[in-house]
Amino acid sequence: MYDWVVLWEWVELAVRWLHVTTAMAWIGSSFYFIALDLGLRKTPSLPPLAHGEEWQVHGGGFYHIQKYLVAPEMLPEHLIWFKWESYTTWLSGFAMLFLVYYLGANLYLIDPAVADLSQAQAIAISLGSLAFGWIAYDLICKSRFGDNSTRLMIGLYIILVGMAWGYTQVFSGRAALLHLGAFTATIMSANVFMIIMPNQRIVVADLKAGRTPDPKYGKIAKQRSTHNNYLTLPVLFLMLSNHYPLVFATEYNWLIASLVFLMGVTIRHWFNTKHAGKGNPHWTWFATAVIFLLIAWLSTAPMRHRPEEAALNAEALTYASAQGFDEVVSIVQGRCSMCHAAEPVYEGIYWPPKSVVLETPAQIATEAKRIYLQAGLTHAMPPANLSYMEPQEREAIILWFQSAGQGAQSS
Repeated sequence: MYDWVVLWEWVELAVRWLHVTTAMAWIGSSFYFIALDLGLRKTPSLPPLAHGEEWQVHGGGFYHIQKYLVAPEMLPEHLIWFKWESYTTWLSGFAMLFLVYYLGANLYLIDPAVADLSQAQAIAISLGSLAFGWIAYDLICKSRFGDNSTRLMIGLYIILVGMAWGYTQVFSGRAALLHLGAFTATIMSANVFMIIMPNQRIVVADLKAGRTPDPKYGKIAKQRSTHNNYLTLPVLFLMLSNHYPLVFATEYNWLIASLVFLMGVTIRHWFNTKHAGKGNPHWTWFATAVIFLLIAWLSTAPMRHRPEEAALNAEALTYASAQGFDEVVSIVQGRCSMCHAAEPVYEGIYWPPKSVVLETPAQIATEAKRIYLQAGLTHAMPPANLSYMEPQEREAIILWFQSAGQGAQSS
């Protein structure tokens, strides 16, 4: 069993690596094309139907780029489609959601103090909310309400605030903010898969058939691409938030998430205005700083605490009843709980790192895999071995964890 735990850890790392890599590619290409589009200039030498051009220098060479607002007169032989960056980012992200939050629902997704859900109920809410997000967003964009871009953006922001609050009413704080990021990222990727790419295929099909493409398809795609542009930075923040209890474990986590979307707007507004050559709105950085300081202030609200002695699930009971558990409890309480406590006593630590509390036997049994990987199999914890955990104590943790695995297999 313990070999499977190690293998599973590597699987999570591989999927996370893929997710981060493809996200970098998607975000990079998205930011590049937005900047390119805003920086296009009209010149007398432009060919027919061309909307603008730009000269760029990179890597020792010069690039001459021209954009056709609808389409050129003839379809070029070599056409590069930018789509797999988005698709792979979403697929790998969903794989991470499955590996961490669905398979580990009792630890990461469900908080009985928030909502006493079964694993199946929590997963169903998660999947249903992602589907709801895209359907609602798409219908609003296609409705008359979506004809006005400013009104549409305000309406979408209100929906995001509502989802931020709603997620905190059903999931753990960690899962709530990550789901808000997944909710938004699903909209972004679906924009590419369901709107932008199909519209581009229609234009290509018209060119091949000798028809003049309808400019509405490009206009619609541009609207969705602009939405993606403003949503990117908040999604990155929300995906990182699960590593910082100051963000997800406070009473105002949903309000913090709501303010993060405003920061995404102010930051991107500066870049978009700058790239378009329409000025240098320094006020956006002041506004961003004020919002960030407000977020930091809200993060000092009382932390959300788990019940001191939560009911153990079947897996945790296996570790609690395994040989050597009492010894491990003594080791962990002596070497780890000065930091991993509801109220840490170690100097400079004000909240339990990663929101992991290791004060009671129940909490220690629940975090068995983390303890095994961080303090038994590797020497990652305690950091720099500040509490002087002895080699024989690490060996005791390993033997306890392996004993629980052998007991589970024999039963």
